[in-house]
Amino acid sequence: MNRTHRWTAAPALALLGALLLGAPAVAAPVTDTGTGTSRAQGLRAADAPKLSRAEEIRRAKVWLTANNGKPVPYSQKETWSDGYRQDCSGYASMALRLPKSGPNTVALKNDGWTKAIKMSELRQGDLVIKANSSDPDHRHVVIFDSWDNGKHTSYHAYEQAGGVGTRHTSHTYGLKDGDNYHAYRPVNLTD
Repeated sequence: MNRTHRWTAAPALALLGALLLGAPAVAAPVTDTGTGTSRAQGLRAADAPKLSRAEEIRRAKVWLTANNGKPVPYSQKETWSDGYRQDCSGYASMALRLPKSGPNTVALKNDGWTKAIKMSELRQGDLVIKANSSDPDHRHVVIFDSWDNGKHTSYHAYEQAGGVGTRHTSHTYGLKDGDNYHAYRPVNLTD
């Protein structure tokens, strides 16, 4: 089932309840649906739940068939029933169990959710990100799965792609000089 969430009373009710009960308020993620960007208010990357690479990949595989046996469709504006945006960074955030609806591609690179590594250091569950564009349609992130060959000329990755939705396919992003894709290791991975 696909649901679009534009506004919910839950964050306001949680804050009201916290104030009345004297408990600390937990900030909810805020999504700017006009641009597809997201930020998790009050949550730092260091506070993201820890998970193994195997758990991340298991979570990534869910969206391959979550739409009644079909891939979750791509959208920069809609949110899937699990609370994550249906774009590439929302998908990576879901797989990594980051706050809903997920940091956008630029935030995944720049806001402490990942650390830069060399392409040759990629391991299953690492990310390959292109964030250096002022146009959100020219930014992208994929979840590295495995090298296609011993020469490392291509690799398989999980991604949420426009016109296709969730898929597991071969890529060369980051392997060609000047394509602006770079490797990053999520900081909440435990192995």
